[in-house]
Parts: sequence; structure tokens; C-alpha cells
Amino acid sequence: MAVNVETLEKLERKMTLTLPVGTIQSEVESRLKKLARTVKMDGFRPGKVPMNVVSQRYGYSVHYEVMNDKVGEAFANAANEAKLRVAGQPRITESSASPDGEMAFDAVFEVYPEVKIGDLTTAEVEKITAEVTDSAIDKTIDILRKQRRTFAQRPQDAAAQDGDRVTVDFEGKIDGEVFSGGKAEDFQFIVGDGQMLKEFEDATRGMKSGESKTFQLAFPADYHGKDVAGKTADFMVTLKKVEAAHLPEVNEALAKSLGIAEATVEGLRADIKKNLQREVKFRLLARNKQAVMDALVGKAELDLPNSSVQAEISRLLEGARADLKQRGVKDADKAPIPDDVFRPQAERRVRLGLVVAELVRSNNLQAKTEQIKAHIEELASSYEKPEDVMRWYYSDNNRLAEVEAIVIENNVTEFVLGKAKTTEKTVSFDELMAQN
Repeated sequence: MAVNVETLEKLERKMTLTLPVGTIQSEVESRLKKLARTVKMDGFRPGKVPMNVVSQRYGYSVHYEVMNDKVGEAFANAANEAKLRVAGQPRITESSASPDGEMAFDAVFEVYPEVKIGDLTTAEVEKITAEVTDSAIDKTIDILRKQRRTFAQRPQDAAAQDGDRVTVDFEGKIDGEVFSGGKAEDFQFIVGDGQMLKEFEDATRGMKSGESKTFQLAFPADYHGKDVAGKTADFMVTLKKVEAAHLPEVNEALAKSLGIAEATVEGLRADIKKNLQREVKFRLLARNKQAVMDALVGKAELDLPNSSVQAEISRLLEGARADLKQRGVKDADKAPIPDDVFRPQAERRVRLGLVVAELVRSNNLQAKTEQIKAHIEELASSYEKPEDVMRWYYSDNNRLAEVEAIVIENNVTEFVLGKAKTTEKTVSFDELMAQN
């Protein structure tokens, strides 16, 4: 059967579908008869409801279902016949009923675009590299030692200093009134760790056990406590105890407490280096992947299907509302968020998705089974029981699909880096780790 497809504008198409009225009626009758065998209605035994009563009660809804099913089936067949790659759902409207017993419908829809990717050898990509240094290993060991520090009480006349743990009572007032969260007893924090606001730490530093002090504290305008943000409070703090921190020595005992297989200082450093190298690898890959994707978008020409962009906007909007809800925002699901807020991001995602899909298709960059397995093994290797993590991934098709998508992006990244004009830039370990 020849299918007539009319081009309306860019990616928008229109075609007319016809369905014999007799086919619709026959299917409606068939479904009503099937329904009559099980339907329950007051005054009738199950399966004994007269057909005219069933038809009167359920006829409209069954007819609507049949029309949807048959029109959808006709559209799918026609699109397949015309070899169309349909984007989104068609808008179908009844156009007319012909005298010869056929119903006609107009289907307006979008198709996926032709993607033209320019010469990748002229694309410029900055590829960054970084190394795990001895300094990075030392800093990580310091963090691990801090996590395992112990505290011992200082003498009564010892002044609190950075690194000490202090126990305090405090009370804060704004305009003479105690505010929520502004009062506590036996509250502990470590001076200099940034757990408290600077004015609070500055006031406590240098105090001795048994001393009290009053001071003013100006809450930042962006402070998380909305009731006090931007306001100035009067505080009174009483220092009850000062404890000095003791960091464990870097020795075999520390390595053993951390569960290092080779419980030596060398084994500890080697294990830390291995973990840091894994983290560096993933961060470098993410950064370089982003640079490749930016270059790809710049080299591609295509029209965007509005239906795909709108679907992406809806996903982003849903995610934003869920985030607001998680933060405790009241009526987050009703918050007025205009589509245009997400449109640039949605358009970029759709454009990138179509470009990557075309590059994968035309260059056979699909994820191979062994690549997916290797990626999961690498992810699992940092856990105590890698085999459990691997089972976790392989037990869910959605998780596997996520890994497959990552592997495909990695394949695309390597392919583009192999073609493009690449300049290497070395960044420090700290710089790489500081970036989101």
C-alpha cells in the first residue's frame, strides 16, 4: 500500500489514515461480548447481563479504546511502510467519514532529522592530563588520620586553639529573643574545622575552661536558616572543656585499621595511590568527554524535533520539582517554573543525543559485551566484595543500560580524540579534584 506523506515544515509531516467502519464496529462488538462474560451489574448474575445493557453502559468507552488501538496500529503500519523514523507521538484528528464506509484521520507528527557531521579532523579539542603525586597521597593520609583522631582533655588553664575539640554551652538572641537553634548545652565542635561560623570560632579560640564571653554574630544573607539569615545576634558562650587531638602515627597499625591487605606503610601508600588513580581516571574522562561533546555539537548541522525537546523539558522540570520537594519546599509540584528556563539545556541534550547516535551508527561505536563487563569490573574493584557489586549491576536491565550508555560515550570520546586536532594540557591533582 502506498502511503502519501506531506511535508508541512522542516521535520513536521502529515498523512491521512483510513479505517473501514465495519472493522471498527466488528471489534467493538467482539470486545463487548467478551466483557459481558465477566461484567458484574446490580440485578443480574455474573455473565447474564443482556448485551443491550452492556452496550449502553460500556459502549462509548469500548468504542474509544478500539478507535485508539486501530488508529495507532494503522499509523504504525503506515510509518513503517514509508520507512519513517517518528519522533514523539502523532497528533491524530478525525477528518471525515466517506460514503463508502471508511473513516479518515489526519496524523501530524515529526520525524527525526538527518544529522550532518562536519570534518572532525578540523575540530579542536583540549585534552587534559593529571598525575597522582606523593603530595596527593600525603594529603589523603592526613585526611584518614584526622578521621581516626582521638581526644584527651587539656589542663584547666589551657587555651583553646585550632585542632582542639571544645565543649560549650551557648545562647543566642535576636532583639532580645532566643531564636530556634540558637541555644545548646554540651555542644562539641573542633576549632578551625569550619563547622561553625567564623565569628563563633574566633570568639571561642583562646578561651579557657570555665570562661564565658559575649559577642555579636552577623548571619550571612544566604544562611540556610531563613529566619536568621542577614540578621545580627548577641551570643553568650561558656567553655566547659578543651580537648587536644591526637592523630594516629603512620605505621603498620594504621594500615591494618584501614583494612589494607598488605598492612605496611608501603602497602597503605600503594592502596591509596591505586584508588586516587582510579578517581583521576574517571574525572579526566568526564572532563575530556565534555570537551569532545562540545566539539561535536559545534560540527553538527540538524533540525531539532520539537516533541523531543518538549519531552526533555518535561523530564528536567520533573527533576527540578523533585529536588525542591526534597529540600522541603511546600507545594513544589505546583511551583510556577516556565519551560524557557530549561529550553537551552533541553535543546543541547537532544542535539547531542542525536549527534552521538549518528556517530555511533555510522562508525560502529556500539558498546560491546566485553566493554560493558570491563567497565562494571572496574567500578566494582573499589568495593570490599566486587562480586556482589557485579551481581547488583547484572540483576537490573536499567543499570546495565546506564553502563552501556557510558561505554558508548567513552567510545565516541576516543573516536573523536583520534580524529580531532588535540592539544594536551596538564593540570595539577588539586585543580582536577577541586572541579565539579
